[in-house]
Amino acid sequence: MSRETTARLLITCADRPGIVSAVTQFLFSHGANITGLDQHSTDPEGGELFMRLEFQTPYLDLPAAALEGQFQQVVADRLDMKWRISYASRPKRIAVLVSKYEHCLMELLWRNARGELPGEIAMVVSNHPDLEQAVTAFGVPYHHVPVKGEEKTEAEAEILRLFDGGIDVVVLARYMQILSGEFLRGLENRVVNIHHSFLPAFAGGAPYKQAFDRGVKIIGATAHYVTEELDAGPIIAQDVARVCHRHNVAALKEIGRDLERRVLARAVIHHLEDRIIVHGAKTVVFDK
Repeated sequence: MSRETTARLLITCADRPGIVSAVTQFLFSHGANITGLDQHSTDPEGGELFMRLEFQTPYLDLPAAALEGQFQQVVADRLDMKWRISYASRPKRIAVLVSKYEHCLMELLWRNARGELPGEIAMVVSNHPDLEQAVTAFGVPYHHVPVKGEEKTEAEAEILRLFDGGIDVVVLARYMQILSGEFLRGLENRVVNIHHSFLPAFAGGAPYKQAFDRGVKIIGATAHYVTEELDAGPIIAQDVARVCHRHNVAALKEIGRDLERRVLARAVIHHLEDRIIVHGAKTVVFDK
């Protein structure tokens, strides 16, 4: 299956009999070949249904805009659906925000260079100049936007100017700044952060020190969408590693870095492949 011919349909609606039939029959009637279908219902009696379909587009009898209009009229209006279609031939453009820690950033750049990210890293923005050489070696533009003390308004405005409407998803690869509500407005469920703990445990600063002080036996990493409430956005992906009394804070950080790289990359790929439906404070993630 080629990315050039793959489309993805995400649906949320009240569960009832006949939804799958209505959607698949509609796509079949317009020449689509469904190559992937996954669904989840919160309750078979009066629950909420979440659905993700992948279908192939070479033999569609309608252009994309007309197909979407017909789907709204014929299926979505009747079943009161929230839905969206995306096309893999239009790769999402990614902006990565980072401070000085490079491990998550380098994982994304490496995967991008190998063609393993189903999107395009359009730029890296940092409040420090340290990583410019490492980033530009991958052929990715690097922008240094310093944050002066507690005043972030000017820096956030400059970052948004760099985006200029051409960025689909923002990835915080250990960007050690709290983003304002004004910055996040218009980017709902499009800013992915990696937090170096197994949330909701040890939110906020210095989570490895918090974990060490509590003598935990498991540490973790959590990728989540960013909201105005710190480290409380809908969780996309998590992983853990076992530790013991022999590990000091430095050892916990070393173990955690590998978790952070893998968890963030997994979450970004899920977002790029339209595998996530946000439902209130939670997510439904249709993993591979």
